[in-house]
Amino acid sequence: MITVNNLSFSYKKNKGAHKVFDGLNLAFAKGFNAILGPNGAGKSTLLKSIFGLLHYDGNILYGHESITAMDTEDRIKLMSYLPQMDVDISTLTVLEMVILGRLPELGYKISDEDLNIVMDTLESLNIAALATRNFSELSGGQKKLVFIAQTLVRKPKLILLDEPVNSLDLQKQLELCQLLQKIVDKQNVDIIVVLHDINLAARYAGHIVVMDENGSLYSTGKPGEVITARMLKEVYGVIANVIYDEKGTPMVSPVCSVRKV
Repeated sequence: MITVNNLSFSYKKNKGAHKVFDGLNLAFAKGFNAILGPNGAGKSTLLKSIFGLLHYDGNILYGHESITAMDTEDRIKLMSYLPQMDVDISTLTVLEMVILGRLPELGYKISDEDLNIVMDTLESLNIAALATRNFSELSGGQKKLVFIAQTLVRKPKLILLDEPVNSLDLQKQLELCQLLQKIVDKQNVDIIVVLHDINLAARYAGHIVVMDENGSLYSTGKPGEVITARMLKEVYGVIANVIYDEKGTPMVSPVCSVRKV
């Protein structure tokens, strides 16, 4: 699916540059991928690089096709990207906001197909009742779901999501992850999502990439292979117990930080 070859990138600052990646190499699998790692590991920067928002050294491939060499129009047709964002003010309704996600496909007139895709997506996220509400009236969690709907209605081949469960309650976190899993299975779409919740990643992702604080690849593989007590200690600085449910899914129970307070 996505292959990252020799990726290097630095954020320029007044007193020099902050290096995030230095010759990073990794590969994502088909299906549901989760990126894990501590703050500052470069998880969001990696998604921005894949979507083409940053000028980096190296090459990023989708299959055998270079995303790095793609023009903006082809990149937008291939994938959707939902960053961490907070937009509080809009005069649009929820329906209008989500229809904007269809912009690359819209003609002079909104078709029945466009409306059906939008309403089906709102139904799948259990927010169809909000369709006529003004976006600015919604709660933070509801706004996040609207942005996710806006991303999904594009029908891309690849979806990039940066911490999509933030500000959602536990039920909606589970429902969203279940929906993403369903999209992968039913629509043949690949997903790469940045998550902070290790247990959510373990339960829903088929493939996990773990980044360390230096922006380097620590490990990659199935949840049961990469989510270990050793990884949690070396990457997160946490002493934790890892147990397994009846399906062999690892579950993390943190005990304490390795640092003395």
